[in-house]
Amino acid sequence: MRKVKGFTSKLVHAERKQQPEYGAIHQPIHQSVLFAYSNAQDLVDVFQGKSSQHAYARQSSPSISCLQNTITDLEQGHACLVFSSGMAALTTLMLTMLKQGDHLLMSRFVFGNTNSFAQTLENYGIEVSFVDVTNIEDVARNIKPNSRMLFTETIANPVTQVADVKGLGKLTKARNIVFVVDNTMTPAYLLQPQNHQADFIVTSLTKYFGGHANALGGAIVDMGRFDWQKFENINDAYKKGDAINWAITQIKKKGLRDMGACLSSDSMHLLSVGSETMALRLDRSCANALQLANFLDSHPKIEKVYYPGLPNHPQHTLAKRLFRHNGAILSFSPKEGIDPLRLINKLELILCSTHLGDNRTLAIPVAPTIYHEMGEARRKSMGISENMIRLSVGIEDCEDLIADLEAALL
Repeated sequence: MRKVKGFTSKLVHAERKQQPEYGAIHQPIHQSVLFAYSNAQDLVDVFQGKSSQHAYARQSSPSISCLQNTITDLEQGHACLVFSSGMAALTTLMLTMLKQGDHLLMSRFVFGNTNSFAQTLENYGIEVSFVDVTNIEDVARNIKPNSRMLFTETIANPVTQVADVKGLGKLTKARNIVFVVDNTMTPAYLLQPQNHQADFIVTSLTKYFGGHANALGGAIVDMGRFDWQKFENINDAYKKGDAINWAITQIKKKGLRDMGACLSSDSMHLLSVGSETMALRLDRSCANALQLANFLDSHPKIEKVYYPGLPNHPQHTLAKRLFRHNGAILSFSPKEGIDPLRLINKLELILCSTHLGDNRTLAIPVAPTIYHEMGEARRKSMGISENMIRLSVGIEDCEDLIADLEAALL
């Protein structure tokens, strides 16, 4: 028997391997907010970081620790913290690791809510520069003496630009800049952790990890690569013990303890059980996405299709090198004269909804919904056409999805 288990084998047995009570194969849902100690010194040790036991569920619980251990193992990281949503994870990371006067480099193709949060950071005195993460030279030109962090998604939503994560990792390492990768679109099954070259991974567990649209969640994984002794923003209170733990301790204390965006135990259970089929779902969804992209790309009523699996995609070669599959989102622009809202209304199987990574295929008109706030000029700079439709492709029979689109395009 081989010693290294495959992705799904590890996930299916992840909770059992952590030895829940009474031989259970799933970690129990611990609903207790508080944890009592018969010896007061034991509680003191928890507060002072000398013990890994639990004091209050806002920071940790047995259920949450189990999920964090599973994600750390999947990402081959050093440590993980989970949060109430993906945006809670992302915002917590930046608010606890950046300070007034710092400079943040951010992909110009980031998701609408992340773009909106960048404006909030600027209100707090953090300078933000939007850069082309498909172009290492553009990123390098924008680095400043006060640059502290670079943030990118692996595959952008909705235009599917692919970031050169290896090249960006080398650049940030040379300049002592913290490199943060959002791998929501390409979980560890699609993008192997050793290829991230990231200091932190952030992800929305709501999407492909859970997969069933029944629980919100997010995660931060410290990959254990950055030397936190060289980072100015670690508070003195957390510079204790091995420096590899300084950052994750600060995020836990300032983020979970002070800001309180904690994941519930009920959500933990739903996400963990859902994750067991992640690889199977992604295999099916990505295969469906490629077939739909090819169908739409050859359709006379479609102007342009955006999907890394197509040979005409600008980063097609890079995507083949980075990813096991090319992801399960695609976007397309109908030809002039075709109303995108009317087209979506004609769909019967594909749902009109916002969300990603679900078992069901979802369609949304991009410009008037998730990217409405940023305005037409900003959308244009991101490559978003005013009639663009985004599909999050699910696990249905692909023949049915093609038939649904074909009928709507008549």
